[in-house]
Amino acid sequence: MQGDASSVTGTLSGGSRPILMVRMRLVCLLASMWNLQDFLRRAIWSFSEDDFAMNFWRRFGRGVSPLRKILSTFRCPGISYYQDGLFRSSTSFLCSSRFSVFAFPVAVVVPAARAVRFYSHQAKQDDNPVYILGVPGADSIVARGWQITDEAESDWRGHAAAVARSIQLIKIRMQWNTLLSRLRQLDADLEKPDLWSDPPQASKISREKGVIAGRVKEVIDMESELLEHIGMAELAREEKDSQVETEATEALSVLRALAKEKEIAALLSEEHDECSCYLEVQAGAGGVESMDWASMLIRMYRMWGLQRGYEVSTIEEVYGEEAGIKRATIRLDGQYVYGYAKSEAGVHRLVRISPFDAGKRRHTSFAAVAVMPVLDESAIKIEIDESDLRIERYRAGGAGGQHVNKTESAVRIVHIPTGLVVQCQADRSQHRNKATALAVLQSRLYQMETARRAQASAQHTQALGDITWGNQIRSYVLQPYQMVKDLRTGHEVGNPAAVLDGDIDGFILSYLSSQVKDSTRS
Repeated sequence: MQGDASSVTGTLSGGSRPILMVRMRLVCLLASMWNLQDFLRRAIWSFSEDDFAMNFWRRFGRGVSPLRKILSTFRCPGISYYQDGLFRSSTSFLCSSRFSVFAFPVAVVVPAARAVRFYSHQAKQDDNPVYILGVPGADSIVARGWQITDEAESDWRGHAAAVARSIQLIKIRMQWNTLLSRLRQLDADLEKPDLWSDPPQASKISREKGVIAGRVKEVIDMESELLEHIGMAELAREEKDSQVETEATEALSVLRALAKEKEIAALLSEEHDECSCYLEVQAGAGGVESMDWASMLIRMYRMWGLQRGYEVSTIEEVYGEEAGIKRATIRLDGQYVYGYAKSEAGVHRLVRISPFDAGKRRHTSFAAVAVMPVLDESAIKIEIDESDLRIERYRAGGAGGQHVNKTESAVRIVHIPTGLVVQCQADRSQHRNKATALAVLQSRLYQMETARRAQASAQHTQALGDITWGNQIRSYVLQPYQMVKDLRTGHEVGNPAAVLDGDIDGFILSYLSSQVKDSTRS
């Protein structure tokens, strides 16, 4: 078989390259006409699944043509562009290996892609193979018992184990089987002949199906890529190819970082996590020092939002008599802003030598941070009676200008039953300021109602502790030493200046990671 393969492929050197391309196209054309795919498939499936790639290697021997380079020049006839893409993506582990031309079916049956079924007749019936092509690779890798090593170590098994564990956690958080069942149900709904008799409902089903299919495909692609890189590393180790093994290790290291990011994103699947948010900072006890600390915090969150590409706007800012702010509210617009920012809700503590103390004594100050999602009107089922509102109009304060302080454009709304006070002076238009203030009031009332229901059912949520003094979540120490430490996770940084300039992603991700671990324990 090896001799026959060599006679067909020739070599890739010199002038034989065009001849090889022509012959490869001819081979694929003949395979399509003579239905050789089924013959090859039956031969392929006669091997053990777990070490199929190695068996196929031994049976057909090594040829002279780099398979992946050839695949980039043609499409296999008789298969869709989607299936062709799967065929090519499943051969990434062959970048430096040399196989015979007749060994190309190995690309679809190595452990990384043995569920790719376009060689079988069933593939013709799979109109949407996105979620059918999943492979249980992560579970099998975890079952091998490989130890998760540090990210800095060059151990491909450790990286692979970390990726597999992340995929497992993602599936747990996504409720994988339920998600697949829902996807199949949506497919069935889309097949109904009377679907478009109700266009709004049909559009809703189509959008939901697209979102779920996209989430499922991301996990399947990551799982397939993991198994491909493992196949490449194992093959390279057996062939004693250190260069290819190093490439596989680097690829797995990159995939590990991506999987960790996806693992964190999977946690953001709770209600409203995808929303934008209002973030409010309020000074606590401590006078001017506390107000100055509140202004430092609101600046930190503004800079964090801008660094992440969010749109940041000021809703309300009440300045202190001497310095700082008594209270400020900003709006952060972007995808999953609330999911990330909600980890900042709570009491923040500052320890430093106060610049407002002539005696240069060390002071401890507190400020509370509250985070509320920006909800669509349809999502907020909070009815506000106009008679329960006291609306006050006043002249806006600020840095001056021809309009500021001359017209009563600022609006303050008091919700009499709860005592909540919301004010807005962000816009020159009194009507727009009123609409913004009402939106903030609705969000606050919604949050209060959610907390009330949780308390009634004895479910102590994070929201209950957000506005309770004494529940410090983080300490910022500037003197006598420098350190910022999250008291919930133990994550600490020795550079407070960078943190106060908006570098808080480490604290957010460590908190979300701890939530992932807690959810798996429960």
